[in-house]
Amino acid sequence: MIETVTLDNGLKIVFEKIPYVRSAAFGIWIKTGTRYEKPEENGVSHFIEHMMFKGTKKRSARQIAEEMDAMGGQINAYTTKEYTCYYTRVLDRNFDAVLDVLSDMILNSKFDAGDIEREKDVIDEEIDMYLDAPEELVHDALEEAVWRETSMGMPICGTKDSLAGLNREVIKSYYEKNYRPQNAVAAFVGNFDRDAAVEKIKKAFGGWSGDKYEKTEYGKAIYVPSKVMIEKNVEQIHLCFTFKAPERDSRHKYALAVLNTLFGGGMSSRLFQKIREDEGLVYTIYSYTSAYSDTGVMTVYACTSPQKAEAVIKSVFREISAIKNEKIEDRIIDVTREQIISNYIIGGESTAGRLTTNGGSMALTGKVPEVEEVLEQMDRVDYASVKAAVDEVFDPDNFSFSAVGNIEGIDIEGMMNDGKQILYSKN
Repeated sequence: MIETVTLDNGLKIVFEKIPYVRSAAFGIWIKTGTRYEKPEENGVSHFIEHMMFKGTKKRSARQIAEEMDAMGGQINAYTTKEYTCYYTRVLDRNFDAVLDVLSDMILNSKFDAGDIEREKDVIDEEIDMYLDAPEELVHDALEEAVWRETSMGMPICGTKDSLAGLNREVIKSYYEKNYRPQNAVAAFVGNFDRDAAVEKIKKAFGGWSGDKYEKTEYGKAIYVPSKVMIEKNVEQIHLCFTFKAPERDSRHKYALAVLNTLFGGGMSSRLFQKIREDEGLVYTIYSYTSAYSDTGVMTVYACTSPQKAEAVIKSVFREISAIKNEKIEDRIIDVTREQIISNYIIGGESTAGRLTTNGGSMALTGKVPEVEEVLEQMDRVDYASVKAAVDEVFDPDNFSFSAVGNIEGIDIEGMMNDGKQILYSKN
């Protein structure tokens, strides 16, 4: 059973008791990410995430790491376009200790000026790492292009220029405006006594002040159909085919999950079976969705040799055209729906999986759906709802693409335009 408690300072806490486990998972979601940043402070949310691990008033960075290792626990964090998450997982008997470590990090990080300058070098290396990896670059560059009209298009890590402008004053000011209890959600999953857990979290975070909080509004995302082509000396050409998709809580949410899974979400998907298994054109091909509060995208990724690029592009568009114009068998929808439900239930049997679902849902939507509610919604997905999602997503006028690799002398744009005509010709 999921329960929500709100402390006097505004911090929302989501509890879920799983009586048969011996691990405890705890996390904090801060509703700040790239979308909340100004261009001159781009990367500050991600930078603060790094600084949380650099030491507090009573713990050095080394002590934080050693204490977690001594518990055999896990602690990590990540930043997205719309939130930053810090999460831990330990044996239930070590929950008090890990709560002390994480609350100390969130509330008392020192933001030492020397640490800040050293961390700039670390994040510079992180940026270079992504630029060196074509399978990362092809996604990131396209996302930056299609959302370039608003803050959605700024890179999560920032740029080398924006990082240079981040100093202790800028970072501390951003932290003080955003790292406030009314802008945060805590989640706890495990085998615990409810009242005791509330008191422990209240003791750790009840003194968190809401002063200086400034609610930041961001502009509605604007999708701009785009093309990105980057020359890079690698063996394969990496390709992304992207279409604008609905927002996170759209009426197509569950049907879109079924569509993505049967289209390119696994080894039995149409893309994998046709383009890899039947045609032998690729080693890796898949599709995925990225959903935000007010928009989203659906993307196909493939990598292949330059000699096979045209064949891959044509095959991807043929599969998109087929799913737009040919009825999907009820049997396939039933099997796919069962696959998603099974993955959801199995994933939800781990404390880490439930933590991610509960904390993320509360932070982004203000509610946490019960398992039975999700299953009921999934059971309602049929061909008509999947077809509606197909028609919503695969609009040729909202198509974008990116290519990274040895593309000089290869007319990728012409291949993409020819492929797109397959979609128009079937309308």
